[in-house]
Amino acid sequence: MKGAAMMLAAWLGALAGNAAETNAVPQGEVTKYTFDHSRVFPGTTRDYWVYVPRQYDPVQPACLHINQDGLQFNAPDVFDRLIAAKAMPVTIGVFIKPGVVKALSPQALDRFNRSFEYDGLGDGYARFLLNELLPEVEKKTTADGRPIRFSRDGNDRSIAGSSSGAICAFTAAWERPDAFRRVFSAIGTYVGLRGGHAYPTLIRKLEPKPLRVFLQDGSADLNIYGGDWWMANQEMERALQFSGYAINHVWGEGGHSGKHATEIFADAMTWLWQDWPKPVAAGVTSNAMLRSLLIPGEDWQLVGQGYKFTEGPAANARGEVFFNDIPASTTYKIGLDGKVAVCTADAKQANGLVFGPDGRRYAVAGGTAQILAYDEQQRVTVIADGFNGNDLVARQDGGLYVTNPDGKANTPSKLWFIANNGAKKVVDSGLKFANGLALSPDQSLLVVADSRTHWIWSYQVQPDGALTCKQRYGWLHVPDTAEDSGADGMRMDREGRLFVATRFGIQICDQAGRVNAIIPTPNGRIANLCFGGGKFDTLFATCGDKVFKRRLNTRGVNAFEPPFKPAPPRL
Repeated sequence: MKGAAMMLAAWLGALAGNAAETNAVPQGEVTKYTFDHSRVFPGTTRDYWVYVPRQYDPVQPACLHINQDGLQFNAPDVFDRLIAAKAMPVTIGVFIKPGVVKALSPQALDRFNRSFEYDGLGDGYARFLLNELLPEVEKKTTADGRPIRFSRDGNDRSIAGSSSGAICAFTAAWERPDAFRRVFSAIGTYVGLRGGHAYPTLIRKLEPKPLRVFLQDGSADLNIYGGDWWMANQEMERALQFSGYAINHVWGEGGHSGKHATEIFADAMTWLWQDWPKPVAAGVTSNAMLRSLLIPGEDWQLVGQGYKFTEGPAANARGEVFFNDIPASTTYKIGLDGKVAVCTADAKQANGLVFGPDGRRYAVAGGTAQILAYDEQQRVTVIADGFNGNDLVARQDGGLYVTNPDGKANTPSKLWFIANNGAKKVVDSGLKFANGLALSPDQSLLVVADSRTHWIWSYQVQPDGALTCKQRYGWLHVPDTAEDSGADGMRMDREGRLFVATRFGIQICDQAGRVNAIIPTPNGRIANLCFGGGKFDTLFATCGDKVFKRRLNTRGVNAFEPPFKPAPPRL
């Protein structure tokens, strides 16, 4: 890249020199505005500037560039030259200052929102851009009355910033790659101020996203209480490279300033827009678990939508998948042909489902506080009465473990065992909110999700249903926007890997309880999951009002199959 960049810089320099004589480089217009009615960041006021290139024609929506901390890097001048040289497409720039909550009097201090808006993880700033500020920009016109229109396609958008503005830019693209796919990060604050130090780990674990990233930093950057900026940026570069992202960088010897970034900004933007309009694609990760699970060309597919809240997916011995729409009190069946049909019209607000070794479908009926069993003819048998369960799992001998979260503050959840003769007993209590659960392939261990923490509990299963050796075992990631993992439904595959539905997506733990991989869902929501299809190699996910499926290179574990001992983990 360096040779090409030097040639481009020389060419642009010559072009700029000629411009003084021949006016060869058309100059865009820059207009300043104020935005003061945000709902995402209530009470804030901020200035922003809109750059519109001379070549812009509203008949064709322009590409878009966003920058935090307002006008930086001599961007309007750089854009004038790059657009004239056709080194980047016709692009509208929006340069935004961080929000400030103005004090009520001169004797009081303003509240400065910069760190809150920029350093924090989560989708807050992306929502601010997409739902509030950018619609406001599109209400404006140019000085000669042209309406401002820009592309909605993330492939046509870049986002940039310096220091905290850089991690903000990366976060917006990370959270919403559908809206931003090209990132310029200068002296990025990927350190422990508000959780940014987690990015190198998350990048390595999550299924790669379609992003193109240019990093800049210097060896004399900050090394203070929050971390080492120089080392953190190198960790980001190595993590992005490990996960197959389109990544470029320039390292220098400078400190925490915008000098170096301004010098290389034209080169960075040229690289970021290289090959446009060819779409930015997700790369191939070096994550061993993701590589073993994901099948090239196999992505999520929509099974059904328009439901109120889906839960409890479970597969029968043929691989047909059943799931509940709890508020609608309806159970649906997904046939092997992918078609969805009503199975039970009055499911009594059933939640968790599982198929036992006897072929019956067991349901936690929240509406009647029962455990019900359905045979092939939909005849119902009451297995147990008297408690509001949540989820359940079946043993090979027909026994059931059922989670029974009370839901009230400071009231511990109960974990029940229902023997095949109908006898029931509490086998544990004390979890904050016991939710999903799963048995290991050999059925010697039971794992239970505590939704209101970041833990998965592990127990050793005794022949009489008792549980021993209780331990906080699986450690889950928690998004910056939540206090807990929200862990819900869980399933094991035949390797003994645990798939957990969480706020972060599907977190996949090895047998040692370590999250190795994370697979996001298409709409960012998931309550439960199961393996189904004729080979039990398709993951079905209940995601709020939608159900998705995705074929993986693994098979799920089923209670109606004989238990078996998997290979031990690498420790």
